[in-house]
Amino acid sequence: MSWELKPARDHGLPAQDRLRSHGREAGLGSILLQGAWRALVRADLALLHRFEVLGRENLPPPPFVIVANHCSHLDALSLGAALRGTAARRAHALAAGDTFFTSGATSLFAAYALNAFPVWRKRTRLKDLEAMRRRLVEDGLVYILFPEGTRSRDGRMAAFQPGLGAFVAGTAVPVVPCHLEGAFAAWPAGRRFPRPGKLRLRIGAPLHFAETTQDRAGWSEIAARCEAAVRALGPEAA
Repeated sequence: MSWELKPARDHGLPAQDRLRSHGREAGLGSILLQGAWRALVRADLALLHRFEVLGRENLPPPPFVIVANHCSHLDALSLGAALRGTAARRAHALAAGDTFFTSGATSLFAAYALNAFPVWRKRTRLKDLEAMRRRLVEDGLVYILFPEGTRSRDGRMAAFQPGLGAFVAGTAVPVVPCHLEGAFAAWPAGRRFPRPGKLRLRIGAPLHFAETTQDRAGWSEIAARCEAAVRALGPEAA
């Protein structure tokens, strides 16, 4: 038996660049911190928001991508809290770089507590998406995406953007549609802190796009199908 040791993908990067790197790998300290943070978030959601998860049996083993409606900072926390085991440890929320990765303090929190990867809304390059796609597949990760691109200001769901398709078109990676109800009432944009209120997460059956083309047409098809699946999970569709 032979062993091949490889340096971490973020080895040698300056500290700030490491926080923003899509190749960032977790060390023991960050693993422990993230575990403690998940436990704290789950306790908070249970006590203040009576968090209910429906359809957890629809979650496949990693790798997979979660897509959901987005109207609150509670969204990523709730979706991450719904995961268990390996999926929870390998989950990365894709967060707005211009919100969460502009200062040292917020970058530290986003990278080491939330385990988030930055997405720069105005300057994400195709090669960045390709690198994230490779990590998703090769490392068996879980990505949490909000394809609307920003939080809703009125609680209504907007159209999904096609960039989601770059991660999954032509791969065996499933996409899991989810709908979170109650987050806008509890913590809408513009409110500093959340108020208590019931949260209900519905998890739908995985969608597969192995036969979908890796081009703009394929990406648009994926966005449309995922948007329809998320809307179908909402209370207004019941």
